[in-house]
Amino acid sequence: MHKDELLELHEQLVIIKDHFKTREEVPDGLFDEYENLGVEPSHVHKSKSEHKHAVFVLGSALAASMSDDEFSSAGRVGKRMEELAEDAESKL
Repeated sequence: MHKDELLELHEQLVIIKDHFKTREEVPDGLFDEYENLGVEPSHVHKSKSEHKHAVFVLGSALAASMSDDEFSSAGRVGKRMEELAEDAESKL
């Protein structure tokens, strides 16, 4: 995936995150790990690896907000996104 495509994906995930944050059933602090990264889609000066890591962390949080447990479809996606985030972080 090219960096511009990754930035577009990152931007779309942030829009979804902002929508989810307005819902009552989403626990407080769910997106803290992502927000603490300090990597936003508009930060084009950040490396592709940093954006990739941010996308996986955000994807994991979004999947967690939709899952009932780790064995549901969303739970399995969240677990895989978490693994990918750890792998991406190790390459920073």
